[in-house]
Amino acid sequence: MFDNDSLQNGIQETIDLFNGCEFASMLGMEIIEARPGFARVIMDGKGKANPNKKIHGGAIFTIADQAFGIAGNLDNIPRVAISASIMYLSPATGPLEAVAERVGDDDPHSVYHVKVYEGKRLVATFEGVGIQAPANSLGA
Repeated sequence: MFDNDSLQNGIQETIDLFNGCEFASMLGMEIIEARPGFARVIMDGKGKANPNKKIHGGAIFTIADQAFGIAGNLDNIPRVAISASIMYLSPATGPLEAVAERVGDDDPHSVYHVKVYEGKRLVATFEGVGIQAPANSLGA
């Protein structure tokens, strides 16, 4: 059993790991709030435009996926994604925020809903399904 300090240290280590990964760093993503089953991630829209001067759909998907990943890996049960889908609702040009929340959990699967915002405006919704994975299988 983990005491509260050990759990908090493990959460911070995981947040640091996600914030420090090469891809997240390259895109300027930052986790600003996280706890088991929940995460908020921000990313500036600068440098991520498509030919129409709107934020590229791949960048929107990526911030949603980052929030999904961190929300699913903060409770000492490693998870990997087995499916993800996104619905783009409106174009964006400015800073984005993705908010992920676990909405279902039935051993070994978990379902997460992610909302991506530009300010208060909803830009996209994302649904991800994770599956529990043996700790030694992550990173393979």
